[in-house]
Amino acid sequence: MSERPVISLSGVDACVSSLKTCKTYINTGMDITTNVALDLVENHNDPEEINSMEEVMLEYATMNRELNHYVQAVEETVKQIKQDKPEIIPNLRHLVMERFRNLESNNCDADIQRNERVVLFKEQIKQMKTQFGIQSGAEEGPALEQVDEDIAVTQSQRKFICPITQEEMKKPVRNRICGHTYEEEAILEHIWRRHQHKKKVKCPQVGCNNKEVRKADLVFDEALKRTIEMWNKQSQSTQ
Repeated sequence: MSERPVISLSGVDACVSSLKTCKTYINTGMDITTNVALDLVENHNDPEEINSMEEVMLEYATMNRELNHYVQAVEETVKQIKQDKPEIIPNLRHLVMERFRNLESNNCDADIQRNERVVLFKEQIKQMKTQFGIQSGAEEGPALEQVDEDIAVTQSQRKFICPITQEEMKKPVRNRICGHTYEEEAILEHIWRRHQHKKKVKCPQVGCNNKEVRKADLVFDEALKRTIEMWNKQSQSTQ
């Protein structure tokens, strides 16, 4: 009995690896878009320009979804072929595109809006707008505006302090689960020390119910970093 031919898929595996590196480029594009949008807010540019950056973020999120689906389609097709071990090499392109179209057929706009990078982008823009008073009503009187500003400054100052070091943060990271921020080096060391003792890491923010802080849930908070720097510059200029 003749043995079935061995189908080499090493070339396909190499292509999948190359596709996955494209995610790095997409993430870089999202980082640049976020920084540009924050610059626009900081410099009080036209809101339409800021909104256009959100559209760019949504386009990146769409590309990321398509890339994920294509990689998934390739990997599932390769896995199926390895399991079936067919005598005749199938049309890989046709099988992959069929799976890809099936995955894409379930797309909806809500998926893009829920993309974690898009959500983070919107949160940071909102935070920066609030800090610069872009969303405050024009009908408010000077006295009320001053009270609101004083309250905002006091609240912001509290947010500048890391709950671990009790010092002003220089590289803040935000926990996507509970929303609290910490100095990056401090929280990573805290996580490492707890893991050394095989213990879970409770959020160090007083009163927080998050009982498992993970490195994967930490994201750099560019908006907060800029806010801290801006507040420090203002404080120095008034001294």
